[in-house]
Amino acid sequence: MSDLVHPVLRESRRVELRGSGERISLLSLLRKDMASNGPAWLPVALALVAIAGVAYADHLVVSLSLVYLYTLPLTVGAVFLRKEISYGLIVACIAFHYYFHYFDSPRHIHLGLRIFHDLSALLCLTFVVYVIQRYIERQESLVKIVERQRDSLLKDVELAAEVQRLFLPSRKPAIAGLEIAGMMQPARGVGGDYYDYFPIDAHTIQIVIADVAGKGVSAALLMSATAAGMRLEANRDRNMLQQVERLNTEIGAVSDPEKYVTLLMGEIDTTKRIIHYVNCGHNPALLFRAKTGTITRLGASCLPIGLAPEQICELASENLMAGDVLVFYTDGVTEAENRLGEEFGMERLSETVRSGSALCAEDLITNIYNAAADFCGDDFNDDATILVVKCKFDRSSTPSS
Repeated sequence: MSDLVHPVLRESRRVELRGSGERISLLSLLRKDMASNGPAWLPVALALVAIAGVAYADHLVVSLSLVYLYTLPLTVGAVFLRKEISYGLIVACIAFHYYFHYFDSPRHIHLGLRIFHDLSALLCLTFVVYVIQRYIERQESLVKIVERQRDSLLKDVELAAEVQRLFLPSRKPAIAGLEIAGMMQPARGVGGDYYDYFPIDAHTIQIVIADVAGKGVSAALLMSATAAGMRLEANRDRNMLQQVERLNTEIGAVSDPEKYVTLLMGEIDTTKRIIHYVNCGHNPALLFRAKTGTITRLGASCLPIGLAPEQICELASENLMAGDVLVFYTDGVTEAENRLGEEFGMERLSETVRSGSALCAEDLITNIYNAAADFCGDDFNDDATILVVKCKFDRSSTPSS
């Protein structure tokens, strides 16, 4: 089959092989960290052109020895070329100097003086190359150490992100009359946002969204403590005010005064069609009223968690109707900034919720996130978390008292 290959194709393959062979031979002259950066011929050409230039000057100037000018091309060689090649260039430079300055020159210099001069030049140039090589080796070693530490840190961050994801709900709750969906997108590998939902019975569910002050690993650790505290509280009585009080004590005990958690907890009863909630310094949730097309804000009623040892919170309530939509979010959404420094803000969020109120919960979340991402150029400064609850009550029935 190979005999049937067109002669032009065979020739082109030979040219390709020759080209790749030349590149491989050039790469073999370079140090490993330089072999993959830029054209292979450039550092080799720089070193050879510099040697040729100094050799030519050494040939023209017969009254003065220019052997130490070879330091320039040897420095270039020590930076870019392999150690063996760099030291080999020293011998080449001394040979050039010996030829141009002694054999190709009318000057007559005593043999002993010539030998002393060349040996001293050889030692000096070797020392220069050795110092540069040692410096380069130390730099390479430092770069490798930094890369290993970076890789180790990235693995730790990935592990922390995996642990953090374990605190987030893995599946949607099955509560008749409600459609619930949530998402959390950290601005970095790990984040300080948290959301969850805890079914109480077949028609009641408790939902929570929280945001830790700060970003990165420290915020993620406090978020994990908050999530663990919420999981523990979910197994105890469901009195939200007492839950918040105990959580405030627990978080305050493990965090410094500069770290706090904004939290919004709500309990939805589909039988009574009502939401009871407590907002601890969190962004006001949005309640879209399907009947009127208006939006109600579920504002804060007390300080964030962990900010004050003792605080008094108030429980608030809102009636729900078929078609209503609840949107919980963190400030990473509303504070997303565009290039002009403008924030996405409550008005844009409200309009996005209003225009997408007919969508399913997951599609509405996607719409909100995409609207904020388009506004800020997909460059969020903070973690973005969205939780949507759609009320799909039977319109023909009435809530029980």
